[in-house]
Amino acid sequence: MDNSDNLSTKAVALVERNVQPQGIPLNDPEAVAKFSKQDLVALAAEIQKADSFVKSNACSKLQVIVEQIRYLKKQAESILMEADWNTKLHHVACNFVKHPGHVYHLYQRETGQLYFSMISPEEWGNSGPNQTYKGSYRLEHDHSWTPLGNTDQKNKDMAMLDKFWSNISTTSSKSIDLNVNV
Repeated sequence: MDNSDNLSTKAVALVERNVQPQGIPLNDPEAVAKFSKQDLVALAAEIQKADSFVKSNACSKLQVIVEQIRYLKKQAESILMEADWNTKLHHVACNFVKHPGHVYHLYQRETGQLYFSMISPEEWGNSGPNQTYKGSYRLEHDHSWTPLGNTDQKNKDMAMLDKFWSNISTTSSKSIDLNVNV
């Protein structure tokens, strides 16, 4: 697509007059050059209409991109919030090595200190120290944390992804051409 500066004029442009196209003289060069004021008005109106359609079309396409940007921004914010939450949970005080797949219980002491325990509130019963239960979390294999109430959904999601993955045969994945020429 040629984006030359010649296309940026706002006036009605007429084709230059050539009395010898391809070296052949015209019989009546004056007849070719005749135009009326109505022709110029109609041509200007058509150009204005085309400009309006082009602008409308571009704005419509840009609106789709704006919506995608908003969606991506929302996703990015969600990812950053999740990463911040996971980081904070990894920095909570703990006197043992945490292992993926295990559930840990978050408590807060009277002093305000947060800590992880392997003992659930039910296991403490009434004999536990004076502390506030803040929630239980499963450490995932990617070292993210899943609230205990969301583990069933996480398990279903992972089972679905495992099923999709198992449907991909090793032979078909070898034949996928990953060379993309852009």
